[in-house]
Amino acid sequence: MAKRALIVIDVQNEYFDGALPITDPPREQSLSNIGRAMEAASAAGVPVIVVRHGTDDASEGIFLRDSHAWELHPEIERRPRDFLIDKTLPGSFTDTELGNVLSDAGVDTVAITGYMTHMCVDTTSRQAAHRGLAVEILNDATGTLPLENSGGSAGGEELHRATLVAQGQFFADVLSTDDWLGRIQD
Repeated sequence: MAKRALIVIDVQNEYFDGALPITDPPREQSLSNIGRAMEAASAAGVPVIVVRHGTDDASEGIFLRDSHAWELHPEIERRPRDFLIDKTLPGSFTDTELGNVLSDAGVDTVAITGYMTHMCVDTTSRQAAHRGLAVEILNDATGTLPLENSGGSAGGEELHRATLVAQGQFFADVLSTDDWLGRIQD
């Protein structure tokens, strides 16, 4: 039987009323599913690990530590958690205690929720898989937004779906929150 932990990545105000509003799936839907997963995990004795991104560099313009945008969304802040881990890069394992927390708890499977699908969720999933952990991504409890940069452009739905398809090829078992809730209740 899997020994799971639920990782909730960067569900911060920046993605709701800040510079990076999540669009796909709609943030109200993903936020509701993240909350459901957190409550079910706590009830089932699955450790809940909340990860928060921050920077001290005001020139970056986003996730400035101690700002409103940096704070956890109130729906996440009000729910129980076992650990709060601060990070400064997309990977939740990079320069954090996450690896030790999981190892100390005997975790062999991580379920990942949060933002953004194509960035911190994707990076954290790959890091977990490279560490030998089984990975589950809750596809309706993550989200992203449209992008346009020197690499081209992609709509939010397209980017979300493509990232999850790539994850499902090798790194993660991609499933819905409802399907994951069924797993932890068994």
